[in-house]
Amino acid sequence: MNSTLAKGENTSLTSGPVALTVTLAGPAIDVSALLLGPGGKVRSDKDLVFYNHPAHDGVSISDRTVTADLPRIPADVAAVVLVASIDPLQPGAVFTTAPGLAIVQPGSPPISFTAPAFAGKETVIVLAELYRRGEGWKVRAVGQGYASGLAGLATDYGVDVDDEPAAQPAAAIPASVPAQAGPATQTVGVDLAKVQHQAPGLLEPARQAGQALVHTGIAGRRAAVYLILDHDWHMEEMYESFAVQAFAERVLALSANLDDDGTVPVIFSSGREPFLEEIRLDNYRGRIGQLHTQVDWGWGNVADAMRKAVGHYQEAGATDPAFVIVQVGDEPWDKAEVRALLQNSASLGVFWLFVGFGRGKLAFYKNLNASVSATFTNVAFYDASKNPGSVPGDRFYTGLVHAFGTWMKQ
Repeated sequence: MNSTLAKGENTSLTSGPVALTVTLAGPAIDVSALLLGPGGKVRSDKDLVFYNHPAHDGVSISDRTVTADLPRIPADVAAVVLVASIDPLQPGAVFTTAPGLAIVQPGSPPISFTAPAFAGKETVIVLAELYRRGEGWKVRAVGQGYASGLAGLATDYGVDVDDEPAAQPAAAIPASVPAQAGPATQTVGVDLAKVQHQAPGLLEPARQAGQALVHTGIAGRRAAVYLILDHDWHMEEMYESFAVQAFAERVLALSANLDDDGTVPVIFSSGREPFLEEIRLDNYRGRIGQLHTQVDWGWGNVADAMRKAVGHYQEAGATDPAFVIVQVGDEPWDKAEVRALLQNSASLGVFWLFVGFGRGKLAFYKNLNASVSATFTNVAFYDASKNPGSVPGDRFYTGLVHAFGTWMKQ
């Protein structure tokens, strides 16, 4: 029986070889694979497997099929990424219909995945990722497109980028990829060249976030963006399905418009001491998955995580306001403490946006400002649905910044 993955979903693989075959009716495409170390980067340029370098460390390619012999892949390879790219000898060709993907292992039912259609002039698509989980392997349906081409893909995954343009076939980048020339990328007065250079995969979300700030009337304003993530046990599925990682990437893209340091402090709300780390433009790929495994599951202590954010903000001595985005998946057990913190932080230049997604009840957050006597002028709630990745970028960012923009203008 054939099973189908939706974008962001994953499933376990058996030990042995797995074949991933790409299908597409239309423009000629090349298929390649990248072997990634624990940090989400290639270990060397040999980790690019393509038609001129068709086999490396247990991963091989033949036409449009990549085969990964899982037991033969070295222990220092944490993931294998499958890539489809438009043949650059077809000028102007872009993906409109997404490629299909068939995943086959001997003795197991085949798995299929078709990414949503693309409309952003993408020429490269990351279709899937094989990654280690414990002693085994899993496959995740990704479906992320790059309008910045192979140069953007290579920069994200650590393949050396050459400054000199050169004409060569799409997959022929064994040691370098030509950087794409063009004018500086800007959105409403905010220079996004850093995003284009360090994280081209986030360039389109950063543009969408910039437009939302324009519509809200606060384009060009500055703020320190913080992210608090719920690490309750009931959120495990959302971490496994890549939903929390995708959410964090969108917040990082927003931050690029509000704070030019390319860094968002991330605080995991768990049953113990809140865990503070950061996600950056130069390390965002797989970052949440790497970090959250260092945090125990438990009943989220939201108040402690909020205190951690306020303390960090005050210690930094920032003069710009703080925009603290708090992802919540269920009701807090420390409701009185949360209310007190909201009340006490109103004069500190801190705005709190509670973003709800997951399977839990969120009535507390939804009703914070429901009463006519509510005094939380620095608080808002945004329901991002069961899976925020399914919300189109323009609508997502409008919901994210609308109340914050009103507060900033006041």
